[in-house]
Amino acid sequence: MKKWLLATLAVGTLLAVAGCSAAAPTPSASPTKDSLSGSITVFAAASLTKTFGTLVTKFEAEHPGVTVVTSFAGSADLVAQITAGAPADVFASADTKNMAKVSTLVGTPVNFATNVLEIAVPPSNPARIATFADLAKPGVKTVICAPAVPCGAAAAALETAAGVTLTPVSEENAVTDVLGKVSSGEADAGLVYVTDVRGAGPAVKGITFPESGAAVNTYPIATVKASANGKVAKAFVDYVIGKVGRSVLAAAGFGAP
Repeated sequence: MKKWLLATLAVGTLLAVAGCSAAAPTPSASPTKDSLSGSITVFAAASLTKTFGTLVTKFEAEHPGVTVVTSFAGSADLVAQITAGAPADVFASADTKNMAKVSTLVGTPVNFATNVLEIAVPPSNPARIATFADLAKPGVKTVICAPAVPCGAAAAALETAAGVTLTPVSEENAVTDVLGKVSSGEADAGLVYVTDVRGAGPAVKGITFPESGAAVNTYPIATVKASANGKVAKAFVDYVIGKVGRSVLAAAGFGAP
């Protein structure tokens, strides 16, 4: 009888312990490692439109609490906007010269890519362009970027290097505008970046030329000091110069810095 009572008490004790364990609160799931949230606005050179579009999509997927708004234009125009107080958090320029103009307004720039010019012509190449010198032939409707824009400064450097003087029918404020005039047939040829030709697909035909190496544009990126979300801004810059950014940029035809 005594043994039976002891066994019963032992079972009861085990059941009580089990019951207490079952009633204990389940530990909450560990918090997410991603502490980034909020939105930022990225000002970037027009030639970065497609690549940064891809990078923004990837960045937002990795950071669900973040929204990235982009504004693309010629680097000179973006500099004017930042200087005037436009609410930018990150600035990516198509050259170091324009970045230097806002040196007091941004953090330390990091070079993340390079680019060179290429001749873009309509697919049928109606003016039979084959060389850089052909752009200066009488009757050829050539379009280039304005001198203040990085692609325009590069074009001027190429003229000097090649000993060729161009007489463009128009000078545009963004390389995408040059590409648009060529793809629409308004121009016989235009000087754009290698990456623009690749991104345009069958809309244009690209013609490389040896003189292009005389004007290599280096692209810097930096956070804007007045950013209201500096943590996310820095994270985006790190993403662009990191492994994913390098991969996306290389696939688009950009060179390493």
